[in-house]
Amino acid sequence: MTDVLILGGTGWLSGRIARRWQDAGAAVTVLARGARDAPSGTRLVVADRDRDDAYAAVADREWAEVVDISSSAAHVRAATAALAERTRHGTYVSSVSAYATDDTAGADESAPLAAAAQPGDPYDYRREKAAAEQTVRAALGHRAAVVRPGLIAGPGDPTDRFGYWVARFAAAADEPVLIPDVPGARVQAIDVDDLADFVVEVGQARFTGAVNAVGDSLPLEAVLAAARSIAGHTGALVPASAPWLASRGVGYWAGERSLPLWLPDDMPGFATRSNAAYRLLGGRLRPLEDVLQRVLADERERGLDRFRSAGLTRADEREILDALAE
Repeated sequence: MTDVLILGGTGWLSGRIARRWQDAGAAVTVLARGARDAPSGTRLVVADRDRDDAYAAVADREWAEVVDISSSAAHVRAATAALAERTRHGTYVSSVSAYATDDTAGADESAPLAAAAQPGDPYDYRREKAAAEQTVRAALGHRAAVVRPGLIAGPGDPTDRFGYWVARFAAAADEPVLIPDVPGARVQAIDVDDLADFVVEVGQARFTGAVNAVGDSLPLEAVLAAARSIAGHTGALVPASAPWLASRGVGYWAGERSLPLWLPDDMPGFATRSNAAYRLLGGRLRPLEDVLQRVLADERERGLDRFRSAGLTRADEREILDALAE
């Protein structure tokens, strides 16, 4: 039986990866803090990755596959130091944010990475991911795969970014909804289950190298139109310019009081990365409508009016709409 170690394994994506490996017949061990339940049938090793002895319980055996998704370069350095000699193949889930810039549309995996973070540097997600990639490649060499997803969508999304729109359209019903007036904006999303499947397939094939695991680049207006249709929204769409939204304290991309998926104009490459290698390797992308249907069902189950970690509250949105109408 294939022995697989997931560093994490209880979170949104890592939990799905653990379950996929288990479905593939592997004996799966997950190493995590233990704050959340491990997937049924997996072995949980409780460990704090900030401790020097974090990997002691899993460093005494050979692993056919080790998967790590950490955004801490220090965690990845410690893990590879403890486990590299006992790992036949490793997959690191990085991010397209690891690239140095987002200014070239259609860039592929050959684009330069950001300068790697060094111990003691202030935390910077882009540089941490780049440093983690560097560490994995140095430690595992031809035994290393690096998967770089972009925006991840799907049921259970803890970031609340992608689901904001279909949930807002559903909740608004026949009332107006505020949207950013950005005709050239793009969105590039991958369903969490398509991504989890791909990570497992990469490990099974012992793929070596880096690949962008991203969806097709679509116009934001097309994604919003599809979300609106699936949600059954019949109210007006009220566009507002980027400068006007910024003047009202509305933020980009994610976080509270934001309009999710909206990006600054100086990032034309972020949502247009090439996914040719992903498709060549057999990566699947379910249709946008299927993703939205799955997300809407999940949003309804969790509550359309719940507190969200990304987006505008309906009260804030109404306030902004009133200001636009003045």
